[in-house]
Amino acid sequence: MTKIALVTGGAQGIGLAGAEALTEDGYKVVLADVKDSVHEAAETLGGVGMICDMADPGAIGAMFDEIEADHGPVSALVNNAGIAMPGDFLTYDLDAFDTVIGVNLRGVFVALQRAAQTMVKEGINGAIVNMSSVNAHVAIPAIPAYCASKGGVMQLTKAAAIALAPNGIRVNAVGPGSIDTEMMAGVNANPEAYRMAMSRTPLGRAGTAREVGDVVAFLCSDKASYITGETIYIDGGRIVLNYVMS
Repeated sequence: MTKIALVTGGAQGIGLAGAEALTEDGYKVVLADVKDSVHEAAETLGGVGMICDMADPGAIGAMFDEIEADHGPVSALVNNAGIAMPGDFLTYDLDAFDTVIGVNLRGVFVALQRAAQTMVKEGINGAIVNMSSVNAHVAIPAIPAYCASKGGVMQLTKAAAIALAPNGIRVNAVGPGSIDTEMMAGVNANPEAYRMAMSRTPLGRAGTAREVGDVVAFLCSDKASYITGETIYIDGGRIVLNYVMS
């Protein structure tokens, strides 16, 4: 029986790279995104594309209902959808803060809970991977909501891992550092900003989306069968650095 993997924020970047790796591992992928391009992205992988706003709990529930009715239960969930919305800390807009938390943290919880409910009901030893960030530990003052949301994802991952372990469901997270995706486009376009970003990255380069996607697929595989509650940082050594490299 073909296993179903749902990847949110799957139209591009890390989500799409994770879906590619999961497809290679034998999963049928369902990609969810707010962008219409999700359909084309899914088609290239022989999967299914769906439009879903991860800030809308009702839409998330309806998406799972449709997937289960048309394709079967989800056995791997990749909670990847996320937004940043930078701004000045002292004047940061509360609506923007709530919007980021709604997608990056509440949406992650809603999808995680909904996927787990079916996994428990169907006796599926599933795997859930949440997208955290190095900003769960370190911080950038211009993205306070993003930092708060990713720290929340790290803790939510731990709580869910403990809650679901008796059912054989593993819950982990990945924490990317500077990855060459659309979110990093502004840094890439500014040589000084890129130099600064690489100065805090011991490996001295940006990571690729596929390097993150491969870790996502690993955590969904039987090779990670004794790993749960962890956040794996894919950051070129940034977390362990205690000074800025010249």
